[in-house]
Amino acid sequence: QVQLVESGGGLVQAGGSLRLSCAASIRTFSTYTMGWFRQGPGKEREFVGAIRWRGGTISYGDSVKGRFTISRDNAKNTVSLQMNSLKAEDTAVYYCAVAFLSTNVADATEYAYWGQGTQVTVSS
Repeated sequence: QVQLVESGGGLVQAGGSLRLSCAASIRTFSTYTMGWFRQGPGKEREFVGAIRWRGGTISYGDSVKGRFTISRDNAKNTVSLQMNSLKAEDTAVYYCAVAFLSTNVADATEYAYWGQGTQVTVSS
């Protein structure tokens, strides 16, 4: 069983920054992909970004490229999502998730475990 705990959400003005973290109870990350998704009000779940633990390949969704950065802390089994230049349209509940041997990191159906979500609200 994998448990994911997100933290760091909140309210920020447009143009500001927030940092989300996801702590995972996984013995070894070597075959996992950890992804970030978000779901805004009245919207479908959207791929934000993901990191493959083996090799460290990072992918981002088109709407966040150049503004969001994913990083990891191997010692703490934690992945962070640094969000800069936030826009009102970034308002959403943000989820971290873990996939096994993922082939398409942007496909939410490949992720077996999900965190509880953390709210990010960007005021314009």
